[in-house]
Amino acid sequence: MKRWLPWTIAGALLVALPFVYNAPYPLHIMVVILIWSFAYTSWSIMGRFGLVSLGHGGFMGIGAYVTALLWNHAGMSPWLSIPMALLASATIAILVAYPCFRFRITGHYFALVTLALSGIVLQVITATRDHTGGSLGYTPERHQGGSSIYALQFIDKETWYLIALGVWAAGIVIWYRVERSMMRYALEAISEDEDAAAAAGVHVTWEKLKVTVLSAMMTALAGALYCQYQMFISPDTVSGISISLQMVFAVVVGGIYVSLGPTIGAIITILLAEVLRISFGTAAVGYDNLVYGVLLVLFIIFLPKGILGGLMEARARPQAATAAQPKASRA
Repeated sequence: MKRWLPWTIAGALLVALPFVYNAPYPLHIMVVILIWSFAYTSWSIMGRFGLVSLGHGGFMGIGAYVTALLWNHAGMSPWLSIPMALLASATIAILVAYPCFRFRITGHYFALVTLALSGIVLQVITATRDHTGGSLGYTPERHQGGSSIYALQFIDKETWYLIALGVWAAGIVIWYRVERSMMRYALEAISEDEDAAAAAGVHVTWEKLKVTVLSAMMTALAGALYCQYQMFISPDTVSGISISLQMVFAVVVGGIYVSLGPTIGAIITILLAEVLRISFGTAAVGYDNLVYGVLLVLFIIFLPKGILGGLMEARARPQAATAAQPKASRA
């Protein structure tokens, strides 16, 4: 009970937040942070096992554009189109990942294949501008009644905050479920030595494919929710190589091996982008990617476990030293 008490209190405070403090702009930033935190958590679910994907910008774009296109052209409610977007992202993930895993295309080569996927999705969105709006962006049609559960469109930010909070919490739960499942041990064994894992009875291709499809579908869901919240999407905001690299940066900076690491990364990336936008306006376009790149290199060199992972490691050192002292005295 004591173990879950802090989480319960934190959850209650987060749920109560929009009813106590509902200033529009800060609440908007919180919604964006929660949605991107879920996207970053989705990437970390497979990234922490050595499966470095640079194609998640493609999955996020699939989730956003499939949802918007089916709504505008077929009148399909997001409650139906979002599952179809998730199915589409899962299908693409299988088509790309299965041959890689089957023929042991791993490491840098796997990252390059997924990087190509991200670029292909971006090019398809841009090339089909008659349907997607291309580089100018795309706007889902507003429901006539304003807020609508059927259209998953809400004018008030409090509703969107609660939705984003629920999805973010679900992402954390999924992270923990993977952490405490047999899949984690199988994937850790695979990341260490595929041959030894296979000899021990691990179905290498199947285990890697499961976590990849799970991660892709979660990322597509993040793209769909971002689309429904912002009511405007473009290749630069939900797809492409830059989005994939942003995910890698956020997770590495926050802490790839800690459940809340991606959330810390989201807070840093979103606030950094907002500060640059407010300070420099349109002159700062692209500056955030430059800053991400520089910080990513610095963190990989000096703080490879990220901010939260580094703090937890520093906290564990005195405890380990204290535990070792009685043993030393007995010796």
